[in-house]
Amino acid sequence: MKKLTLAAAMTLWAGLAAADPVTGIWQTEPDDNGNFGHVQVSPCGETICGVLIRAFDSSGKETPSDRIGQRILWDMVPLSAGSYGEGKIYAPDRDQTYRSKMALDGNALTVEGCVFVVCRGTVWRRVQ
Repeated sequence: MKKLTLAAAMTLWAGLAAADPVTGIWQTEPDDNGNFGHVQVSPCGETICGVLIRAFDSSGKETPSDRIGQRILWDMVPLSAGSYGEGKIYAPDRDQTYRSKMALDGNALTVEGCVFVVCRGTVWRRVQ
């Protein structure tokens, strides 16, 4: 009976993690060069991560990129409804990794990268 209860609890937890409202495909804001991308956000174990799946140039034309498949977000921990933190974000335009936090509001995801107490934020829009 204990094994059955544990298995049911683990299945429920896995279902909740998979149903996290932040999962999906998000379009980043244009970077310093005008380029933007689509990031697939999904559960990665007990945290949330995101991988670049498409890249676009400043005119909006899809473009090849050696960054496709690279993780952009990782180790994001759900803190409360719509709030995530304790993660990292990679900024391809600056080739830098920052401490990160996110806030979900409907189809808008505010993503911030921080160095010490200074944070730079951007808003991603849900594509799917």
